[in-house]
Amino acid sequence: MALIKSYRGVSPKWGNKCYFSENATIVGDVTIGDECSVWFNAVVRGDVAPITIGDRTNVQDGSCVHVTHDTGPTVIGSDVTIGHNVTVHACTIHDGALIGMGSTLLDNCEVGEGSIVAAGALVLQNTKIPPGEIWGGVPAKYIKPVRPGQTDNAKHYVEYSKYYLSEE
Repeated sequence: MALIKSYRGVSPKWGNKCYFSENATIVGDVTIGDECSVWFNAVVRGDVAPITIGDRTNVQDGSCVHVTHDTGPTVIGSDVTIGHNVTVHACTIHDGALIGMGSTLLDNCEVGEGSIVAAGALVLQNTKIPPGEIWGGVPAKYIKPVRPGQTDNAKHYVEYSKYYLSEE
């Protein structure tokens, strides 16, 4: 089981059928929905503000989800994929978004429903990405609209996690 740690008397909470790898770390004021997964070496640290994650969302290997005391919480919707080695910091990610590998989302940015942040992108503080758009680059800029079905990756991770849960 993952390292699950309380902080100042507040413990993480999660729903049904979640998979947390053995070396994932989840700390403090974190609420995670049903059928979510937090993968190898990922950290979800709600120590100075809360983190809320919806249903069927996956936080892949090496990613870090954190908060900022002055900026506020991190809110991640349902059916979101957070790729490998992503940094998500004190921002909002709406339902169905896909955050590409190695990207960074800074304080108070917002990723719209069904949008994609391309691999390696840097989404600057206070950036608002509208629904259904692909943004990429450093700093991230609009590239093009999302094609239908392009952000359906989260359902695969629900299936992968079922296998890992059956092995425990």
